[in-house]
Amino acid sequence: MQFGIFSVGDVTIDPVTGRMPSESERLKAMMKYALKAEEVGLDVFATGEHHNPPFVPSSPTTMLGWIAARTERLQLSTATTLITTNDPVKIAEDFSVLQHLADGRVDLMMGRGNTGPVYPWFGKDIRKGLPLAVENYHLLRRLWREKVVDWEGQFRTPLRGFTLAPAPLDDTPPFVWHGSIRSPEIAEQAAFYGDGFFHNHIFWNKEHTQQMVELYRSRFEHYGHGTADQAIVGLGGQVFMRRNSQDAVREFRPYFDNAPVYGHGPSLEEFTQMTPLTVGSPEQVIERTLGFADYAGHYQRQLFLVDHAGLPEDVVLEQIEILGTEVVPVLRREFEARRPSHVPSDPPGHAALAAQGPNSRHRQVMPAANLDAVA
Repeated sequence: MQFGIFSVGDVTIDPVTGRMPSESERLKAMMKYALKAEEVGLDVFATGEHHNPPFVPSSPTTMLGWIAARTERLQLSTATTLITTNDPVKIAEDFSVLQHLADGRVDLMMGRGNTGPVYPWFGKDIRKGLPLAVENYHLLRRLWREKVVDWEGQFRTPLRGFTLAPAPLDDTPPFVWHGSIRSPEIAEQAAFYGDGFFHNHIFWNKEHTQQMVELYRSRFEHYGHGTADQAIVGLGGQVFMRRNSQDAVREFRPYFDNAPVYGHGPSLEEFTQMTPLTVGSPEQVIERTLGFADYAGHYQRQLFLVDHAGLPEDVVLEQIEILGTEVVPVLRREFEARRPSHVPSDPPGHAALAAQGPNSRHRQVMPAANLDAVA
């Protein structure tokens, strides 16, 4: 099972010190967190994609390329690649280049984005978000899998005789996740192609997460990719840890209370009860995280958010250290001890996908055995 961290890249004032980091400081801090993740034995670093203040990661592949040059083992991913507002041609090019530079240590998570003003900045209409996601992703699959692409659709100019340069590493497209917290259409899309489904359930209760994951699993089986419990699932989570749980709550409370997203809303106690946010000791984080499989089933990737809401850089580095040295080794051992032998432990990586050869389902544009239309 893979464990890692993801960052949304918010630039937020520290409510304790009153200090606001600069955009440059925030970007460089994110890079430090990625390097720390590899140092302490985590598997994945993922960055979000945002094009509006107060966020800084507007060019994820630039950031991941920097990290690739300074790491050897870390899997590089996105916590959202905007399939709606980005041109699929540019996504295909950027991630093919990154694949080559990172020796295949690359995957990505497709998302629609929910910030309304961003859509017109890129010439798109948020009211067309779902059909954009469906059409753009199908084009992206063709760009990564066909030598010459002739294409015409609803949302961009036609392509005539287009050849991607460079082609994906070893002619093997990167593995793709589809991230959604509330759109069954995206779960359906992930299942149709046999891709991974990531439910970032940091703001949602377990009942909602269970419903979305079960939908994806059932449709994954329907389209002939394997049994429902073999579907590739990833989950998000939020943690803040100290040796003593009371110390963790006391230290984290001002950051929670003033966080841009959920600050001045439910209390910390209410939010930790309703969502997977765990504020306490490493042992409490282990126990809570192991419980995710009770409602999501045996899954393959767990990413934690640890650097939001204005938390100081040194505190975030401490959190990553605790995750890598105390929490994840136990989670890794316990999750694998409980996993049935027929359920994949990890998401498909580049080496495994390349070894499947040119006739593998991964290299097909339409791999579903049951070609029902995508919802």
